Amino acid sequence: MKFNFQEICMTAPAYDLTELQKESRMGAMGTLDTAREIRRIDLSNFEARKAEIADQLWDAAVDVGFFQLVNHGIRPQEIQAAFAMAERFFALPESVKQQYPHKKALNVGWESRAQVRPSTGTPDQKESYQITRPHMADLWPTEAELPGFQATMLAFERKSWGVGMQVLSCFAHKLGFADDFFTRAHDPEHADYQSTLRLLHYYAIPPEVQDKLDLWRAGAHTDFDCLTLLYQRQGQGGLEVCPGKEMDAQAWTPIPPDGDAITCNIGDMLMRWSDDRLPSNFHRVRNPQPGEYMGPRYSLAFFAQANRSALIEGPARKYPAISAGDYLKQRVAANFKAY
Repeated sequence: MKFNFQEICMTAPAYDLTELQKESRMGAMGTLDTAREIRRIDLSNFEARKAEIADQLWDAAVDVGFFQLVNHGIRPQEIQAAFAMAERFFALPESVKQQYPHKKALNVGWESRAQVRPSTGTPDQKESYQITRPHMADLWPTEAELPGFQATMLAFERKSWGVGMQVLSCFAHKLGFADDFFTRAHDPEHADYQSTLRLLHYYAIPPEVQDKLDLWRAGAHTDFDCLTLLYQRQGQGGLEVCPGKEMDAQAWTPIPPDGDAITCNIGDMLMRWSDDRLPSNFHRVRNPQPGEYMGPRYSLAFFAQANRSALIEGPARKYPAISAGDYLKQRVAANFKAY
């Protein structure tokens, strides 16, 4: 299913999309390996240290918009099990995966080389499978095809949600909202829950094209959500960030994978909810350089995205109030109207 740009603009409240169209200007290689600190935030003893952690998260988010969480409570074995299941899913025959096709309007299911970024105009070199709890009825592989997949991924999604809500409770506190403000806005028991766990497989680079890599694994973009939690595998790098204040210079900083840390970034939804105090910054997954690992790259991303009926309105009311559902429609329309 595809979004109809004219239909979206007619049904969603008017909103200035100028800033949302920045992505089309971010296709250059830019300057690589720009030094920046990607701060590591220790979540241990969370309740006792919450005020301290909130200050650390706020400073890291305002500075770069990206940070890494350690001692987050998800055991390494649970992360490894989720990665193993993702790898098994992507190894299924294409004829099997095609039985569970991507439904764009619901952000669920499997797709391959389907996402064309405005920054590049070319398809991202990856396949993905999206899990959004209320809409998965006919999109799970059967137990015969992939034993234990559904149970493993739902458990991992819920663990990721829990960590995400801890982080968002800190931002709620700093913004002057009740600590459970964002937890209620991301309630998984509601039918309009739209947080998503995305399994990602970036294709290996064939030897015959390794000297002429003109395609991106994932072109430069910002995320549409409130908060992204990204799990990376050791040795499978490529993720880079470019803070918005340096967008014109396109100075990129790599974020090396760390199996013990969850890499997080602020999304567009939270930037608006914070009256632009928390920046949603550009990031991308570049192709390997000669001499680097050219094999497949796997990652897992949890997108904490407010329920469709949640009302987005910042403390200072910088922007008109808008539902998360309408905001998402407009955000997609701004960047993917060429679909």
